[in-house]
Amino acid sequence: MRRKFIAALVVAAALAPAALIAQIPIAAAPVSHELTLAPGTDPITVRDEILDHFQRSSRKISELARVMPAQKFSWAPAEGVMEVGEVYMHIAHYNFMYLDQNLGIAPPNGFDYADIETIRDKDKVREIHEMSVRHVMERVGALSEASLAGETELYGRRVQGWTVLLQLVSHMNEHVGQSVAYARMNGVVPPWSN
Repeated sequence: MRRKFIAALVVAAALAPAALIAQIPIAAAPVSHELTLAPGTDPITVRDEILDHFQRSSRKISELARVMPAQKFSWAPAEGVMEVGEVYMHIAHYNFMYLDQNLGIAPPNGFDYADIETIRDKDKVREIHEMSVRHVMERVGALSEASLAGETELYGRRVQGWTVLLQLVSHMNEHVGQSVAYARMNGVVPPWSN
């Protein structure tokens, strides 16, 4: 009986802070949608850090696309859900689109990325994905401090250019997780997890 009482006290003590926080009105803490760099922060350093994350995540997608069997590029876990190849092409599409529409950087050689999400041929998917990664690395790597700190629009908000890069990596990482789940559902072990 004493053990149950002590266990109940421990649980109550653990839950008490959460109960108190739950009573704080949401309106008490206004949310700011403005993202700006702290004074003294170098936009070039931020760019390089974001590109490092982008490159590491891109490498994971490249590795998954390499080891995933070609016949699985049209596989989806359920009706109406993105197929394997579609996920990879969706990432490439947004790699081109964010730079084009939000930073004014056109795709290489006038490449038309509008319908690439329909491609399922493994070799073509890998080629386009790699092209999108090279494009981001080369063009973003050359962005000036003024371009990174300058204003642009992203999903209806006015933001600094570096925010687009943050969105680019955030978007990709969401789909890296999805791609890992797809691989494991098909018995494919992500190469970096061996």
